[in-house]
Amino acid sequence: MKQYGQIMLMLLGFLMISCGDANMQYVKKAVRIMDKNGIYAQGPEWKKAKSEALAAHPQSIEEAQEIVLRAGKVAGGKHTTLMTSSEVTQNDTSAWQMPVVELFEGNIAYIKLPPFSGNAAEGVRYANTVLGALPDSLNGVVIDLRDNRGGNMYPMIAAVHRFLPDDIILKFRLRRNTMSINVDYVVKTAGIERNDPVECPVALLTNEWTGSSGEAVLLCFRGLEKARTFGCPTAGYASSNSIYTLPGGSQLVLTIGEDIARTGEVFCDDPIEPETLTEAPLEMALEYLRQQ
Repeated sequence: MKQYGQIMLMLLGFLMISCGDANMQYVKKAVRIMDKNGIYAQGPEWKKAKSEALAAHPQSIEEAQEIVLRAGKVAGGKHTTLMTSSEVTQNDTSAWQMPVVELFEGNIAYIKLPPFSGNAAEGVRYANTVLGALPDSLNGVVIDLRDNRGGNMYPMIAAVHRFLPDDIILKFRLRRNTMSINVDYVVKTAGIERNDPVECPVALLTNEWTGSSGEAVLLCFRGLEKARTFGCPTAGYASSNSIYTLPGGSQLVLTIGEDIARTGEVFCDDPIEPETLTEAPLEMALEYLRQQ
């Protein structure tokens, strides 16, 4: 009986060591990913966070995930997060709405662009819902980005690409290089056909929930002579994220790049200020467009 108890203790110890090793391997893999790709994974602050993570001895997967998330906030900033395997499974990509298009008095179009997180076919439908409802000539357009917290930016930009010029509309500054996108790249990525441009003034509406890809759409219009923003400062998540799957099915959503507008301004963790600060953005936007 005594021998049996000793065997059980040895087995228990072996299992504890094995679990500890697995938890540490989880941390090490995440740290390697951050070290290579995280937008802020350089300098003394990251060196300290990296050392602390690698010196830890997590006793559970939950503790390992806490260590990873803590390091991730240093490597990628506030836009970085960690989804557990159960959160990944429960993540409902169908919880999004189609855009709304209305025509206002004075031949002004109103386009409400909600967040988008659907699949490729749904992205085509999202963009074409807007494109199919627009006339060939307009005196102005309101693009409502209020409450657009992000998702896949390409269907969103594709939906309003007729109001953008042919040049570079947005850049992403990564750790080792800069990626530029133009309208042709956007429509190709979104899987739609390019439509003829519409020349008219553009008013964009923002609020404190305009974030991530919603901010990216906003920045595509920044610096254009006939574009103006109305509302209040955005959420401050104007950065590019990439998703990395970790052992067990959890996902590290890591910020890997900053957004750069055509003006050369760099955006990441700070809110984007509107040109007209107002609590009545739609009313002021329509007034602005009717004066043009």
